[in-house]
Amino acid sequence: MTLLPLLFAIYVEGDDRALAERLKRREPAAMGELYDRFGRLAYSLIYRIVRDVGIAEDLVQETFLRVWNRSQAFDTERGALGPWLLAVARNRAIDYVRSAGGRMARGSLELEQAEHPSVFANFEADLLSQDRARRVRGALERLNENQRHVIELAYFEGLSQTEMAERMGQPLGTVKTWVRSALKNLRDELGAKAITA
Repeated sequence: MTLLPLLFAIYVEGDDRALAERLKRREPAAMGELYDRFGRLAYSLIYRIVRDVGIAEDLVQETFLRVWNRSQAFDTERGALGPWLLAVARNRAIDYVRSAGGRMARGSLELEQAEHPSVFANFEADLLSQDRARRVRGALERLNENQRHVIELAYFEGLSQTEMAERMGQPLGTVKTWVRSALKNLRDELGAKAITA
């Protein structure tokens, strides 16, 4: 479960299909445009997870290289380019944190409690619609504390529901109920496309 589609339900700029086709044709200028559009947002997302400037920069490079190498497999009918790229970025960051190198770099510190995903709207105002960003932020703020916490753990730390239950010291059934109710509330507030896209 990720909130990446939720964040990019508010993404409205640019022509992903044309850019995806240019990437498939291996046009170097397309990679530059992709980086211009999503580089700062990918860095912000990765940095929020790994909390290290150098590691975040390396993981951004890995993310764009992976997208470049896998662009042939991207299907514009199944999704948008931005959410796919940010899913790759998020997964690279979580893989790093879970790896031995990530644990050593972080020492014994736990991941800090993450803020709402809607804070990214402030970093990329040129990409995200102000009105839709406000709606996402409002929807997240209307979740109760437990619902918001499980969404943050799933998105920023990539925890499964079982891992969330262990972390929070709660029964698995309780955590599953919080996740279901949080997603239902977000779906009701933002529409089904925002959660399932």
